[in-house]
Amino acid sequence: MSEHGEADSAGHTPRSRLYDYVDTPEPARQGAARGERGFAALLGEFRRTAVLVPVGEGDAPLTADFGGVRWIYAFSNEGALARFAVARGEGGREWVYQRWLGARLLDAAVPAVGVPCGVALDCADGDEGMVFPPVPGIVPDAVAVDIDGGTGGVR
Repeated sequence: MSEHGEADSAGHTPRSRLYDYVDTPEPARQGAARGERGFAALLGEFRRTAVLVPVGEGDAPLTADFGGVRWIYAFSNEGALARFAVARGEGGREWVYQRWLGARLLDAAVPAVGVPCGVALDCADGDEGMVFPPVPGIVPDAVAVDIDGGTGGVR
């Protein structure tokens, strides 16, 4: 019962276990900063790298809608694209693709879509995949989705 904030026999009200996460020690906060720097390095590498973008009719990039966002599929190499094709049950067909710089995807293709759009890199590779969501600092500010801090709403 003490997990629910009720006083114990000595009259002390114990803290919820959630407080263990609020009072994060300084080394963990430094780890988060390192994680942010790590993501910035990955983003920079993606922007400078040519990726494979499967295309459909009119050479439009292959996309999918998920969670209110349109995602442009991109792959780091032909093996990653092949794993995606097999996962979709379409490993036997020919896949037409173009090579695009990551920067071109984020700075030109995403704004051209006209709806909230990001890039899903190597999406069939589980934890090895990466998403570049339509937020400030990743895509141009004019097309970035502004997340309302705390409420989870999109502005």
